[in-house]
Amino acid sequence: MSLPRIGTIHSCFTDRFGIPRQPGLAPHATAELILESPFDNPEMLSGLETCSHVWIQFLFHCIGARGWHPTVRPPRLGGNRRIGVFASRSPFRPAPIGLSVVRLEGLLTGPDRVGLLLRDHDLADGTPVLDIKPYLPWSDSLPEARPPAGFEEPPPAPLAVIFAAEVEAMCALAASQGVPLRGLIEDVLRQDPRPAYRQRQEGRIHGTRLHGFDVRWQVRDGCAEVIEIVAQEPRCSR
Repeated sequence: MSLPRIGTIHSCFTDRFGIPRQPGLAPHATAELILESPFDNPEMLSGLETCSHVWIQFLFHCIGARGWHPTVRPPRLGGNRRIGVFASRSPFRPAPIGLSVVRLEGLLTGPDRVGLLLRDHDLADGTPVLDIKPYLPWSDSLPEARPPAGFEEPPPAPLAVIFAAEVEAMCALAASQGVPLRGLIEDVLRQDPRPAYRQRQEGRIHGTRLHGFDVRWQVRDGCAEVIEIVAQEPRCSR
């Protein structure tokens, strides 16, 4: 049985590096889910306009030929402890299907495109979407639920984020174009997207692509400093 692709994500995250490891961590992250024929019928979205959050079921399309393994090393556990793949959120799974709850900002029901406006997500540009479901807080939120061992505690304290004086002008330019670049950079870098094995290496220059901008940054003394922003033509690197 094959599953139909109902739509595609057009996201501010055009590189895999820097995408939040879970939804709900980047309030400034925006995306459009554009439905594809024959699912681009506005009637299929009727009733969803009053919903604040939706479940998005999707395919991890950026894993390439890396395949899957019975065990993985989650970043949350420091990247050096192995657990079973089914006890993790790793994209490298036997069936590379993902599930994210994201904020619904509005519906697109025009003659040229039909879909959803999304925010606070963890979805890469070009992600194939399999299904959409409304989030129901009375059934989908379970405060008494117990996570796997090692995931009980909240994540480490976020990094402070500072901007070099010369990059503030680029952030202001993006804001004038309606792009919340500064807020998105702060959302992403606070979570320290570096692989666990690099988090002890301070001073290394990293690059993250957001909203078609190449953002270069480094970590020193527990603080992420944005040192350069270069505007580029939008692309999908995966």
